[in-house]
Amino acid sequence: MAGTLDVLEPRAALAQIASDFHARGWMSGTAGNLSARVDDGHFWITASGKPKGRLDADDFMLVRVTDGAVVEKRRAEDKPSAETSIHAALYRCFAGARACLHGHTVAACLAGDRARKGANSLRLPPIEMIKGFDIWQQNPRVDLPLFDNTLDVTKIAKLLEARFSKSSPAITALMIRGHGPTVWGAGLQEAYNRFEILEFVLQYVARRSAR
Repeated sequence: MAGTLDVLEPRAALAQIASDFHARGWMSGTAGNLSARVDDGHFWITASGKPKGRLDADDFMLVRVTDGAVVEKRRAEDKPSAETSIHAALYRCFAGARACLHGHTVAACLAGDRARKGANSLRLPPIEMIKGFDIWQQNPRVDLPLFDNTLDVTKIAKLLEARFSKSSPAITALMIRGHGPTVWGAGLQEAYNRFEILEFVLQYVARRSAR
């Protein structure tokens, strides 16, 4: 059965998620971006610089998966989100991905700081919440892919596409150091659930390390 978010028009669902994430402090100000794939060739994504606590349907742009080009927007002055290239790369890598959510959370930044310098992944603790990513092994070894932050986001997109085209990550998530997590799923509800689960796990990592 489709989740509650999946029965909504994609832009309405994304606006609802943005409002929820903003209220939790996961998309403060204009930070973060959300997208939903509407067919094999296009996805809706938040336009750049929009306050995430009060988005509406006109605050999204339709983008082409193959090259990240904007094909439709409601306001002439709107520009695509800086992370559009990352969303497009993930949709190219994973045909089953229908939604992609990127936020900026304190726990993610703290947890990323705990990884050793130069590491390309963060080992997640084998706590119960990992099951939310369909990991059912006893004491699983689950690594969250890490990427270094840079002002040129297209470089990150190229790196993740090259990495994921060779092997898929253990979970449908990645993190950019000092920046934030990105989670994708087979639908909006799944992506939402998994972002929430990852945030729980990263809070655990951050608090455990601070003891």
